Amino acid sequence: MQLYLPIADLPVNVFLVLAMGAAVGFVSGMFGIGGGFLMTPLLIFIGITPAVAVASVASHIAASSFSGALSYWRRRAIDPALASVLLCGGVTGTALGVWAFTQLRALGQLDLMIALSYVVLLTTVGSLMFSEGLRALMRTRRGAVAPRRTHNWIHGLPLKMRFKRSKIYLSVIPVVIVGIVIGFIGAIMGIGGGFILVPIMIYVLRVPTSTVIGTSMVLTLVTMLVATMLHAVTNHLVDAVLALILMVGGVTGAQFGARAGQKIRGEQLRLLLGLLILSVGIRFAIELVIQPTDLFTIRELGVSS
Repeated sequence: MQLYLPIADLPVNVFLVLAMGAAVGFVSGMFGIGGGFLMTPLLIFIGITPAVAVASVASHIAASSFSGALSYWRRRAIDPALASVLLCGGVTGTALGVWAFTQLRALGQLDLMIALSYVVLLTTVGSLMFSEGLRALMRTRRGAVAPRRTHNWIHGLPLKMRFKRSKIYLSVIPVVIVGIVIGFIGAIMGIGGGFILVPIMIYVLRVPTSTVIGTSMVLTLVTMLVATMLHAVTNHLVDAVLALILMVGGVTGAQFGARAGQKIRGEQLRLLLGLLILSVGIRFAIELVIQPTDLFTIRELGVSS
């Protein structure tokens, strides 16, 4: 069944897009991530321009995150105080990201920048997460004790605040900075940033894994809602038809993903997530090499005109 997308300006198979939304929603709920790092490339691979894909996927990420966050909230696995501080930086970073998105689009360099950013970010983060997850899995199988986490210089910064649900005492400065970075990257690349945020919160900020995923989803939910509204108002690139189809599939898949994630051990989740991120990065790199660079420019001009 073909359906015409008015903003993307091409027909798509409804069932294919629904299946993509459900699959990415499942991944989102399972790993506690927005899923944009997977959905945006998938849309680009089926012919949707990068600019429209980034702007439209934000709403899908928000829907999937809402569904997953609701599930974690019911289990009291969200730290409201930590989420609030993250959002202070996240909303600011999202606004800056949409502004940068608009400027790059005006220069005709947006599509190429999105493609290069995906290749660099996904291959780097995916490699690091895969190797760490593999080491953790090997330690578990050998029965070795994981190395004890020690506090770093970040924990010596001023303006500390006690986050009762997570049981940590931490400066708000690095938390706000992390929120800004995640919001900025998410607005430009169409990703929730959870696959970056979760490792940072666990290994740098020392947030317990029991509250990391749920808190991450709250940040993703709000920043992606803000990104959707700003993209719609400033760039007029949000395809409502595409977004609606993705949201229907995403909300459904996220519920099943959240349940599946509870049945898999932490090191296995990190290993699988790292492998998935790395695979998408390599696939994007192959696409970028095979597809001539000037095609990105042609696409962007087509959207801008």
